[in-house]
Amino acid sequence: MAVPWSRCWRSSTGAAVLLDWCCGFSRRAFSRAASGGGRTESPTAATQVLFRQGPIYNFNIPMTIARHRNRCLYTAPRVCCSIRSDTKQKDPFLLAQKDLQNIYDDIKKLLISKAELKALCDYYFDGKGKAFRPMIVILVARACNVHSNKEGVLLPAQRSIAMISEMIHTASLVHDDVIDDSDTRRGKNTINKVWGERKAILAGDFILSAASMALARIGNTTVVSVLSQVIEDLVRGEFMQLGSKENENERFKHYLEKTFKKTASLIANSCKAVSILVNSDPEVHEIAFQYGRNVGIAFQLVDDILDFTSSANRLGKPSAADLRLGLATGPVLFACQQFPELHAMIMRRFSSDGDVDRAWQYVLKSDGVEQTNYLARHYCQEAIRQISRLRPSTERDALIRLTELVLRRDK
Repeated sequence: MAVPWSRCWRSSTGAAVLLDWCCGFSRRAFSRAASGGGRTESPTAATQVLFRQGPIYNFNIPMTIARHRNRCLYTAPRVCCSIRSDTKQKDPFLLAQKDLQNIYDDIKKLLISKAELKALCDYYFDGKGKAFRPMIVILVARACNVHSNKEGVLLPAQRSIAMISEMIHTASLVHDDVIDDSDTRRGKNTINKVWGERKAILAGDFILSAASMALARIGNTTVVSVLSQVIEDLVRGEFMQLGSKENENERFKHYLEKTFKKTASLIANSCKAVSILVNSDPEVHEIAFQYGRNVGIAFQLVDDILDFTSSANRLGKPSAADLRLGLATGPVLFACQQFPELHAMIMRRFSSDGDVDRAWQYVLKSDGVEQTNYLARHYCQEAIRQISRLRPSTERDALIRLTELVLRRDK
């Protein structure tokens, strides 16, 4: 078995990176907690207090650095935060199915335009997508509604945010395909392949503008501010993806920050937005945000794994796509620990002849995929810890089960 990822970094800087990005804790705060408020332990020592070795980690120990507990928050039982649960939990997609019904038709109604532009905008809203983001937003909304002593019924504004999240996501896909010059998406030709780059860019812009108008109609300035952050993060994340870092530890931090901005920010801030509509408690907002953040990062880590382990037919896009784009994802960064030859390839973005094939082989020979899976598992366990602070509900349990589905997906 590979050495668990908590021991993979050679320096204390790497440990600090994990503390900052896996848990959202500052090194200084954690050092004080690990040392009992007296002497300051090294970040490496602190890491070994936090990260238990083995495939299952217990995140109830020693989470003592949390801020004061809010009386309104549910105190989860002190049990190991395993991904599996003995409780029969409802399928998240089935539970949200009623609220998701006709969501793509409702989105198309917001995209009223002339025939050709409408055809472009409707192309990905064909109802064949997973609706993963709207589903999470709907379940978090209903879980927060139950927690706030209200019925679990979805508010119209909360459903609108679920729709907006899917629109922003789709607009970003259209633009990503232009930037990456991609030919396929979701098993069919991309918009830029069918209609050309210029029309694809305009279609993405139009979807984004329609989402912005829908957001303004909600009429909550705080919600507008929260979701506006998503647009900024998407742009900054795309710029980050264009660069790399020379230093090994900075490179991993760069990768995780880029992953948050490009993927997890949309989920995290959408979850936060629906909680704001029903509850004024900032700690509830933070729970919703952290659940979305951790699930979102885990989702992308698994996506990066599938680029090496799943076939092109299952993915709906070519395998090894990230390497061909010059991107060093989690499996590559972990493999670099065992095969330093990858360092030079990463810095030149796999642009030399044979780089992609050699990097692919190095990743498969290493435990990079397994280590990335450990990391994704950790993010899911932290998501469980966060959402378990809400009062028990069917929706909360479904969100817990969702973490298992994220880890097990194969496309």
